[in-house]
Amino acid sequence: MKIFKNYFYNAGYQILAMILPLVTAPYVSRVLGATNIGINAMTNANIQYFVLLGSIGIGLYGNREIASIRDDKQKMSQTFWEIQLLKTLTVIIAYCIFLVYLNLIHRYQFFMLVQSLYIIAAGFDISWLYMGIEDFKKTVLRNTFVKILSIILIFVFIRNRNDIGIYILILAGSTLFGNVTLWPYLRKTLTKVKFSELNIWRHFMPAITFFVPQIAIQVYLILNKSMLGQLGPVSSSGFYDRADTIVKLVLSLATATGTVMLPHVTNAFTKGDNKRVKYYLEESFDFVSCLSIPMAAGLAGIAIKLGPFFYGTEYVPVGEAMLLESVIIILIAWSNVIGQQYLLPTNQIKSYSSSVILGAVVNIVFNIPFIYLWGLTGAICATILSETSVTLFQIYKVRTQVDLKKVFLNVPKYLIAGLVMFLIVIKVNTSTHFNVISLIGQIALGIVTYTGGLLILRPTILNKVQKIVANYKSRK
Repeated sequence: MKIFKNYFYNAGYQILAMILPLVTAPYVSRVLGATNIGINAMTNANIQYFVLLGSIGIGLYGNREIASIRDDKQKMSQTFWEIQLLKTLTVIIAYCIFLVYLNLIHRYQFFMLVQSLYIIAAGFDISWLYMGIEDFKKTVLRNTFVKILSIILIFVFIRNRNDIGIYILILAGSTLFGNVTLWPYLRKTLTKVKFSELNIWRHFMPAITFFVPQIAIQVYLILNKSMLGQLGPVSSSGFYDRADTIVKLVLSLATATGTVMLPHVTNAFTKGDNKRVKYYLEESFDFVSCLSIPMAAGLAGIAIKLGPFFYGTEYVPVGEAMLLESVIIILIAWSNVIGQQYLLPTNQIKSYSSSVILGAVVNIVFNIPFIYLWGLTGAICATILSETSVTLFQIYKVRTQVDLKKVFLNVPKYLIAGLVMFLIVIKVNTSTHFNVISLIGQIALGIVTYTGGLLILRPTILNKVQKIVANYKSRK
């Protein structure tokens, strides 16, 4: 029951996180324009390299470490301070390196300096502690408050294209403020420790093992925006960012299970309950497949007209980019389950690292020629190839550990229902006038079509839903 509660906490926030940016995105995109949106996307992508360097993989490592010892409060408290002090030191080093970098560049120096608040924010980020003890309520409430505050500030202070610096300050500053708000809860969460007994360096090498895959992940998440801004007009970076934002917001709902399940699976694995670990994988993969496939199909169906309608006529390329990129919703959802919900909790870090390094290599190899030849479309294609390689490699690695036939049992049914849904929705989308009413209608049509397909094809998830409903009614 706790898993479902945490999932709905996390999923509820992800839904909110999808809705709130939808409130500001059309306004900001029109007021700031494609070029300024591109400047924000490119400078933010560059600053994330320093955030990554300062964090050295502690988000995932800390989450897993806390999850494995959360029953011993004293040991957990000592481990937290050791990891956090290590992170503070690495963030300081990363910021010093950033200052050197800042003196070497001559393009967008001011914007980069404002973006550097994200590096400082990383030093105060202790959400990994609360995720490790499965206290998602605190992080969800914190994130919700920060999102709402940033939206209010955006509408109040962003008035014209000269306000790009203020826009970056609001986004970066609210992230820093949100991270700081979690610190007062430490008094109730931890016990006192003797700082003289702390050994921060024992966590350095284990954290580095998580750092390597994080580097690889960030390379193919950020590199596209950086290279598009360098190899072509900076507006291309903005177009990619706008398309990627919508795709990732939809994806976040499907991958909400990853954050919830990692500490839970880690705890089960620590206790030697391997049967339950595999059960979690099978159930989570089926659930995520059932969600991600219609999300990808639905977004692809409405993408062409959604892009320019939502962001403005200046953003026509965004619709085409979303149509292509929507397939990664399925790919990342699958790799999230196998990688973060199975490989990491079961200490198969080498396999996980190898998969994301492969994805980074594929992205780098194809990015330059693809972007040179096809620009924005090329960057999207390189992303699809990299995510495909990650997912296929992970599936290959677990092929002897889990029953893949059981894992993929219902996937063909979901794909058939999703394909029918896509064909119907895109037909309606391209043949009717697009407005808010027709958008709602197309979403509703997609939901009805997919649900109808499931009722005809009868995947086993329907039986599980019926059992959950029956159990709920019996308790009432």
